[in-house]
Amino acid sequence: ADSGLRERRQGVSSYLLALDIGTSACKGAVFDLNGQAIASADEAYPTFYPHPGWAEQQPEDWWAAARRVIRRLLEESGIRPADIAGIGVDGQSWAMVALDKDSRVLLPSPLWTDARAATECDQLRETVGEAALHQVCGNPLMPGYTTPKVLWYKEHCPDLYARTHVILQSNGFIVERLTGKLSQDVSQGYGWYCFRSDELTWDEDFARATGVDTALLPPLYACHDIVGSVTEDAAEATGLTPGIPVVAGGLDAAAGTLGVGITEDGETQEQGGQAGGMSICLDRYVSHPRLILSAHVVPGRWLLQGGTTGGGGALKWLREQCCPELSFREMSELAAQAPPMSDGLIFLPYMAGERSPLWMPEAKGVFYGLHFGITRGDMIRAVMEGVAFALRHNLETAREAGCAPTVLRSTGGSAESDIWMNIKASVTGCEMVAARSALATARGAALIAGVGVGAVSSWQAWKNTDEQEVSYRPAEDLKTIYDAGFDKYLALSRAMTPIYRGGA
Repeated sequence: ADSGLRERRQGVSSYLLALDIGTSACKGAVFDLNGQAIASADEAYPTFYPHPGWAEQQPEDWWAAARRVIRRLLEESGIRPADIAGIGVDGQSWAMVALDKDSRVLLPSPLWTDARAATECDQLRETVGEAALHQVCGNPLMPGYTTPKVLWYKEHCPDLYARTHVILQSNGFIVERLTGKLSQDVSQGYGWYCFRSDELTWDEDFARATGVDTALLPPLYACHDIVGSVTEDAAEATGLTPGIPVVAGGLDAAAGTLGVGITEDGETQEQGGQAGGMSICLDRYVSHPRLILSAHVVPGRWLLQGGTTGGGGALKWLREQCCPELSFREMSELAAQAPPMSDGLIFLPYMAGERSPLWMPEAKGVFYGLHFGITRGDMIRAVMEGVAFALRHNLETAREAGCAPTVLRSTGGSAESDIWMNIKASVTGCEMVAARSALATARGAALIAGVGVGAVSSWQAWKNTDEQEVSYRPAEDLKTIYDAGFDKYLALSRAMTPIYRGGA
């Protein structure tokens, strides 16, 4: 393995492999050393909802999907496994993958939308306090984060908890399956309330104060650090060659941010995938009690993030339930024909509760203003506008922390829709730049690997790719309409709060 790594660093290998463990599927891609995609593949896996407020997946489903993706990539690209210089893995946030001493998964991993640990959050408010937690990790106290889930696990599954050897994040689990090594990258550390987001270190005293067994915390790595290399067993399972170096990888949102070239202070990514939100790159530690803060995958950078549950997934839901015969392109065409704020129609995109800046897991999606004259084109546009209003809500919250981006680089499926990009630009007042690449997150994971193994010279090396970019600027004639619409959106959200809380 050491010999193989030396050869790869000397330029013998020509490709980088990326795995993206997303909320709905594992997406993989092979890139050359100039950042050009050679092949891509994806494999879906199920989400389970065994009780109200629960949402979980089987980590072994992630690994099975990753194995299938790797084999497909090797077959479809035609490249030799020996020509892969390194592997990068990114993944969904706030996982809780509990392994025993033999690396067996002990229970399903709750997703970032899972709300079962609300009681544990209440206990942490009483015993530690939200202000103290925020001072250490820079994040709000919410049941979706890893620490409350671990405390729930400790309380409700004590026998399994006693057998637990380590708790990993989603990308860390795949890295373990590839290398046999345990790791926790710093960009995913923010899910733990005992992770110091300013210093990027564990605070073991604070871990004990929150009730977390410090023995369960894996070793910390920079995202581009090499954790290990592909083992004989992993090679047999995937078709890879033993000895390929694997880096720690990182948070999917951070990898996607890097994948669209965001490495410098003030540059901002807009997430238009299953979930929505934004990531503002900072060269200093800045937090806000109603936003998300993580380390960037790029050393010396942080990401102040807004994360919403209602992004492209809200439009996907509408299509599946109301117009399954339409393609997303056809839905966009209908939305473009509908007037802005169609006769006052408003959509609250809280389809799985809501994260920032509301932090209300009991919230629900709402259409307000329906009447017999409303068309499905109006409803499609209202969903797009509702997601844009949620983005603006996060951006305005970020301004309270002194961060005011004016240009957002968009990733995800919504970046393929001209009307949706125009709506987001006009609602937020920001220029939107769509790279039109479904592989931005995987590209970021590949770049992390490339820098880590020395095959790519710098974090900025792939800023200029051959992807077609389209820019969208705010429409001045829509400003008054969307300013009033946003005020109505906020008023409706506030008015629904006691109903949400009463129904909890």
